[in-house]
Amino acid sequence: MRRRQLATLSTALLVAVTVAAGTGCGNRTEAGTPTGGTGAEAAASPDAGAAAAEKSALAAYAGYLNASRKAESAGNPLDPDLRKYLADPLLTRVRLTIRDAKEHGAMRTGKLVSNPTVTGVDLVSDPATVSIQDCIDATGYRLIYKKNRAVVPGSAGGRHLATATATRYPDGRWLINAGAIHEDQPC
Repeated sequence: MRRRQLATLSTALLVAVTVAAGTGCGNRTEAGTPTGGTGAEAAASPDAGAAAAEKSALAAYAGYLNASRKAESAGNPLDPDLRKYLADPLLTRVRLTIRDAKEHGAMRTGKLVSNPTVTGVDLVSDPATVSIQDCIDATGYRLIYKKNRAVVPGSAGGRHLATATATRYPDGRWLINAGAIHEDQPC
């Protein structure tokens, strides 16, 4: 029973961390350091506004992946960096997943590789959104038992398509608030 719970937990952790964006699985790079940004850059022209939105959304996405990895490694579902890049309902889902892993004596370790791409920008909707797609490579990102560093059975990663939505909030910040990993769609 415990193995089945941990296998389910492994999938949930992977989903929580890989809710993202990018087309295809060609060239892969490790998620970079976020640069932040607000919607204020969008004033110059529609093209400049879309480009600024893309840049800010991708920065939020990279920050989300980095903050999630940090929180998972430390087993800290209340890591303050999570709130910098995530909003509900995804924020709560990520926190619950990290807490569940910690309660089962497990944690994530290793490297998660991402190459996100923006697939859509909607600056007309209220709030404005950016759609992201990614080919997440979690082959080197393992769920392990903290006590003995053994890999949790059934927790093997892989390369799967993931999608996410970045939303511009009233304070101008772009936050990742929705996403999914599509385990039935390898990339």
